[in-house]
Amino acid sequence: MNLRELCRRNPILAITGWINCALAAVLIVAALFDSRTILGINPWIKPMKFSISIAIYVWTLAWYLHYVARRRRAVAIVSWGVAICMLAEIAGITLQSARGVPSHFNVATPADAAIFTGMGIVIGINTVLVFRVLLLFLSNLELPSAYLWGIRFGLLIFLLASAEGVFMVIHGSHTVGAPDGGPGLPFVNWSTQHGDLRAVHFAGMHALQLLPLAGYWLGRTQLSQRAQTSWVAAFLFLYLGVMAWLFGMAWQGRPLLTV
Repeated sequence: MNLRELCRRNPILAITGWINCALAAVLIVAALFDSRTILGINPWIKPMKFSISIAIYVWTLAWYLHYVARRRRAVAIVSWGVAICMLAEIAGITLQSARGVPSHFNVATPADAAIFTGMGIVIGINTVLVFRVLLLFLSNLELPSAYLWGIRFGLLIFLLASAEGVFMVIHGSHTVGAPDGGPGLPFVNWSTQHGDLRAVHFAGMHALQLLPLAGYWLGRTQLSQRAQTSWVAAFLFLYLGVMAWLFGMAWQGRPLLTV
């Protein structure tokens, strides 16, 4: 992905990504000088993870929206909407980290509950906007069939992962079998002692990159167009199988890895 081309394609989402990259760099430095912990980890790790993930997400979406650029009004609404939602989300997470309290599932005070609720609202809006993008890609577009279906499938699984995020909210935590916190894998901090619903959420979010990449690669092979599309569909079902396995592991209270 050429970053200069990205800015040309969608400056709104490109700038949003750069803001999050700059924030991640600041948070890396902040983490070196802060000895506090939230649920056992440095308070700046979580906003750092989210800022990196948001940058990848908005840049990916910026790249795809170029293919439906003729739908100017829809693209503008999605671009501005996603940018505002993601900036609001990372602002809430960073604010709570600065306060030394968890950002998710935290309703300990009215202020905490308001921030968590607000974050839930903007993520809900973002999900609706991604669904709109999926509808745009269901039209006939001048793209290789395998690549187009890869984008469609990636958007679909992203929406499924968003639904799994709602499930975590209903569950009241991301850990299954224990309260949130405790020993976890480096950086991602997925529990190494209990089930953790974040693993399947992570996999679903990044289907937005992996399935289109698979489709793009298949589109450059010598396989027939029908065979290329069939392989993308097979990859979709394999991916769904992995996600089901990750969810099953977590819901049984079993960690993905033990360290």
